[in-house]
Amino acid sequence: MQNAWPNWFGRGSGTASVPNPRPVSGDAHLALACESLRELLDDQRVPPPVRAALADDYQQLQLLLEKIEHGHIHIAVFGRVSVGKSALLNALLGEAKFSTSPLHGETTRAAHARWQEYDAGGVFLIDTPGINEVAGEEREQLAHDVATRSDLVLFVVDGDITDSELKALRQVKGAAQRLVLVLNKIDRYTQVDRELLLRTLRERAEGLIQPQDILTAAAQPAERIVILVDAEGNETETRRRPAPDVTALRERIWDILKAEGKTMAALNAGLFAGRFSDRLTREIVAIRRDLAEKVVRNYCLGKGVAVALNPIPVADLVAAVATDAAMILHLSRVYGLPITRGEAGSLLKTISIQLAFLMGTVWVMNLAAAALKGISLGLSTVVTAGAQGAVAWYGTYVVGKAAEQYFIRGKSWGEGGPKRVVQDILDSLDRESLLAQARDDILSRLKPLL
Repeated sequence: MQNAWPNWFGRGSGTASVPNPRPVSGDAHLALACESLRELLDDQRVPPPVRAALADDYQQLQLLLEKIEHGHIHIAVFGRVSVGKSALLNALLGEAKFSTSPLHGETTRAAHARWQEYDAGGVFLIDTPGINEVAGEEREQLAHDVATRSDLVLFVVDGDITDSELKALRQVKGAAQRLVLVLNKIDRYTQVDRELLLRTLRERAEGLIQPQDILTAAAQPAERIVILVDAEGNETETRRRPAPDVTALRERIWDILKAEGKTMAALNAGLFAGRFSDRLTREIVAIRRDLAEKVVRNYCLGKGVAVALNPIPVADLVAAVATDAAMILHLSRVYGLPITRGEAGSLLKTISIQLAFLMGTVWVMNLAAAALKGISLGLSTVVTAGAQGAVAWYGTYVVGKAAEQYFIRGKSWGEGGPKRVVQDILDSLDRESLLAQARDDILSRLKPLL
């Protein structure tokens, strides 16, 4: 079953629960989590480019589903270097599965071992690099990845918690579903000091960890001098290491797993699925934004050139309306919210009303240029075509951006209404720069035709 272990451990070089009046069993929680994960994996509406961009995430999603189906529970240790994380796991396991060393940073990559002692053998213990090691960013990211994919995290300290450790604890709390704070190397302290340290830890971790989840351990007690006396009364001095003391921690972990294990696994899966869904949405929106930008600019250029070349002034405005409506229809399909021509016309009317108030000067320029073109019988076309076309280009760009926001919001303008949306768009655009760019693009298209 170890072959089912997630491959994200391969990087080298690299609250109290709220009572529910109608409680749901852990098995039901797991079933719901599995259903959610399968829906994400099998969603055929996800565009292929998005699925390719999130290939690693989809792999992790598949592995997480397999983890739940196999009934696995992941427990990770977290803490700075040399607090005894590896030794603590070895003590829990009852054998030396994880490397320990007096050298800092012995653990350079995440490692795991099955806790055979648990009833179904489905609990895995995970060791992680120290959070304050060299190349810290990479290792902290690895530790964060482990925490987000683990069902229970043991945050290990060997004394009063430092400011940097407290900061890391808060970060892990945001990523992990359940935390246990372990004061390791307790054999180094007197009984009075132990009680003082525990009281201090409870105060500093208040709001982050429940008092009953703050425990002590002596994973690898220091050697002690022992006097051996043989049958004849001869004394021999030797050094021996006392047995590890992790009884309280082991029992607390058992209690948590028996009471909440399946629910924790389901919650962890649900939160991971939620984060995945958020990223999936961002990727889809990003791809749609890129495509929408191309669509809008293509319509802008087409309209700008058409307006510049059209010898009939009134037809300029007719073409403008037709082009903008067609663009809105196209954008609705890009965002997967297709609308009818009538709806596109109504949406264009709504946007145009706001533009009439907020950008009236642009439309006046457009009408003036059209009138000039008509009066001069086309003689001023070369002079005015670029400018008039650029104004038409810009107007369509604003219409496109407004329509895009409408679709991004799920065919809604939001609390501020269309006026706020259009105003925000106008405030965000560099009109002069866009007009100059539009004029250059239009003239480059017109030169072969004039």
